Amino acid sequence: MRLFAFLLTKARSATLGGFQNAQVPRHLPKTFAVLAGAAAAYHTWYALPAAACQQVAHEGHHDGENEFANWSATHKVRPQQLFEPETIEDLQRVVAQCHATGQKIRVVGSGLSPNGMAFSSQGMLSTVLLDDIISVDKEKQQVTVQAGARVQQVVEALRPHDLTLQNFASIREQTMGGFTQVGSHGSGATIPPVDEQVVSMKLVTPAQGCLDLSQEQDPELFHMARVGLGCLGVVAELTLQCVPSHQLLQHTQVMTRQQVHEQHKQLLQKNRHLRYMWLPYTDAVVVVTGNAYKEGDKVPASPAPATQDHQLAPFRELLHSLCGKVRQGVSPDQELPSQTMENVDRMSGTELRDHLLAIDPLDHLWVARVNQAEAEWWKRCEGYQRGWSDWLLGFDCGGQQWVLETCFPCGTVKQPSGADLQYMEDLLNKIEAAKMPAPSPIEQRWTCGSASHMSPASAAAEEGDSQDYLFSWVGIIMYLPTENERQRAAITKRWDLHTTSSP
Repeated sequence: MRLFAFLLTKARSATLGGFQNAQVPRHLPKTFAVLAGAAAAYHTWYALPAAACQQVAHEGHHDGENEFANWSATHKVRPQQLFEPETIEDLQRVVAQCHATGQKIRVVGSGLSPNGMAFSSQGMLSTVLLDDIISVDKEKQQVTVQAGARVQQVVEALRPHDLTLQNFASIREQTMGGFTQVGSHGSGATIPPVDEQVVSMKLVTPAQGCLDLSQEQDPELFHMARVGLGCLGVVAELTLQCVPSHQLLQHTQVMTRQQVHEQHKQLLQKNRHLRYMWLPYTDAVVVVTGNAYKEGDKVPASPAPATQDHQLAPFRELLHSLCGKVRQGVSPDQELPSQTMENVDRMSGTELRDHLLAIDPLDHLWVARVNQAEAEWWKRCEGYQRGWSDWLLGFDCGGQQWVLETCFPCGTVKQPSGADLQYMEDLLNKIEAAKMPAPSPIEQRWTCGSASHMSPASAAAEEGDSQDYLFSWVGIIMYLPTENERQRAAITKRWDLHTTSSP
């Protein structure tokens, strides 16, 4: 059975579509002038960063003494050469030296990416020591930072100035270089991916040295390099457009699939932030909206507040039902450890889900039971919550996992094409008809377009304002909820089958 083959096909077509919209050939000559030198010297790639990149941090240059593992521990590497520049001048010297000697390097932030593309056994360059907050311009509402500064670090530096970033992905431990270079996104049909926040940047290249890029200074290369995936050079410094600090009122509710279809256009048009969490093998869709809140605004009435014990009961009851039992067909490797049962009452919802999935992660019937418990958990968590945007827009995305995300156009906010919901209907039908062990949730978010030519949500300015376009982002995950190497290998084998097989 092939789980996500059609998903991968759509990812390819969406990416190609983005390049066609951006009319890339018009920009290629100048870009290739930079790439020619880069290709001769080295290839770089930013991992989507997170705090859990396991590395030994030292200053300077080291030979084969550090092992890196990404956040999900799906890839490990011991590079022959590791560079950790502390200043932009150090960075320029490293890149120039690698260019002169033909040394290949890849750039790593904090190592969130499950694909390991930031890793190379030949050479790596870490930006962790390039983490200065250079300046905050309150009048222009802009902040200038080095590429290794982390999102949370930047947010805290902006807070005394009553400023914040326009949008966030789920994790705030990303470095700003990786956060922007891969075209990360938050949620909101009228809000662009985060690369659109970049108003200027310093890019260290092997062929042309350190380049200052902006809309006014070399705009063509600027729009190519904002989402450069590391292949145009090493981002050293960024200036980002901020917004005033603000609170949001967040509403979490569970709808049926039919209700989502009926209300989707209204949900897109009336909410600043919107995300869906689809739960395979259930008729439940978790709908999370967020809108501006001002002190004194009336907060709609919520259901009677549930205790945490009541909210987590569906997960706990499913775990307790297995206590002292061995389900038929479950191998000794998959029995519940005694310490799991001892700690049940101290686990969060996502931790409980991990422990439940670990019992038999490749049995679709068992995964369906866990998904059904999760649906009930979300129903008990319905209600309103208010708080600062940087806090509410981040969320717990669970434990270690494989991830595949696609992005594709779906009309405009005024006239949605329906491609986003059709995509999800097709995907869920394929999963459930083939009895595939797909855990919850499959997350769906939206952004408007980006003028960055290599963004998955690329929309060319000459075709109209990029913010007129609507793009949907769908992320599928397969959890790695266990440290058992045989079980992790079996999950990875199934993931590879589903994501690399032809339709």
